[in-house]
Amino acid sequence: MDVEGFGREAVVLIPTGSLEQHGPGMPVFTDTLIVTAVAEAAEAQLTSQVLLTPTLWLGASGHHLGFCGTLSADFDTYIGAIENVVESLIPHGFHRFYVLNGHGGNKEPNGIAMRKLKARHVEATFGHSSYYDFAKTAVAETLEGPLKELRHACEAETSLILHLYPHLVRRDKLRDDGLAPEPKIVGLVHHFDEVTEQGSYGFATLATSEKGEKIFSAAVAGVTSEIEGIANGYFLRGL
Repeated sequence: MDVEGFGREAVVLIPTGSLEQHGPGMPVFTDTLIVTAVAEAAEAQLTSQVLLTPTLWLGASGHHLGFCGTLSADFDTYIGAIENVVESLIPHGFHRFYVLNGHGGNKEPNGIAMRKLKARHVEATFGHSSYYDFAKTAVAETLEGPLKELRHACEAETSLILHLYPHLVRRDKLRDDGLAPEPKIVGLVHHFDEVTEQGSYGFATLATSEKGEKIFSAAVAGVTSEIEGIANGYFLRGL
């Protein structure tokens, strides 16, 4: 991250990922690898409008600790890491911050971090989303299996890794998992060792690099548009 030459109107883009189990066939760094690739692709299109920080790879992954291969921060530690990144840059004039997430367990704490920071820095701009928020249509239209959304080491996520880092996928270890019908309860909280046999959730065996390319392109396009809007001040009242 080189801040020299960046105007202070640039959007500071902070990717958040995880290091956690993704079943026997996928890398533990899956979420971090994908969100970093999306963030770097968006940065390449926006150049001077984006200051990209290194990805925060230690996520809130307590719900995966039942499987070996997971490292997790507690919520206070995780939220504090985001706050510390922002607080390190605000004294130097940066005032637009956007957290781009790659792991479902980070979504709620990311929102809390943004609200806490906004309360302390009212004049600054804060936003957050997950890269897969921008690829929902592409995912639904591309996937072959009955699960038409991105879950965990699923058809979509496995396709993304096959597109970006195919050498990291152990194809002979991919399996469909977590396929028992979920109870129709809104807001149910569970750990992955309660709902899967080996840690993946979805139809990983249907994944292809071609599907991953389509999903990745949609995510990059959406994230780029979002960041460009913030950089150009489209969120301001009256614009």
